[in-house]
Amino acid sequence: MSSTYNDFNRTLIEHLRANKGKAPDGPFKDRTLVILTSKGAKSGAVHETPIVYSRDGDKYVIIASKGGAPTNPSWYHNLKAHPEVTVEIGGEKFKARAREAGEDEYERLYENHAKAMPGFNEYRQKTTRHIPVMVLERID
Repeated sequence: MSSTYNDFNRTLIEHLRANKGKAPDGPFKDRTLVILTSKGAKSGAVHETPIVYSRDGDKYVIIASKGGAPTNPSWYHNLKAHPEVTVEIGGEKFKARAREAGEDEYERLYENHAKAMPGFNEYRQKTTRHIPVMVLERID
């Protein structure tokens, strides 16, 4: 990962924490963002990642689109290996368990997410891979 990308994420996370989960400017202004803290699939290192989310009742939905890239984002592999995560939303921090959406809910969750953020429809067109939908369920 490039240092520019890491610097952008680090700055975005600082802004989210300082503004109760809201990005004050830039490409994520007015977006719903979660700070996801996960454990590295291989390294076991702690990783913090800002990710846009949508809601499904009391659950949070994140999509491993990586902008339509041919590979899944690192955080997806982290969640598959270590599904217990920490979530920060709107200034609140809590534990959650991540699971991949089942076939019965996948399309509904993806479409709901893309309705709020139409770029996710474009990501599907840019890649041949199945873009995973992850559901975060609060556990504390």
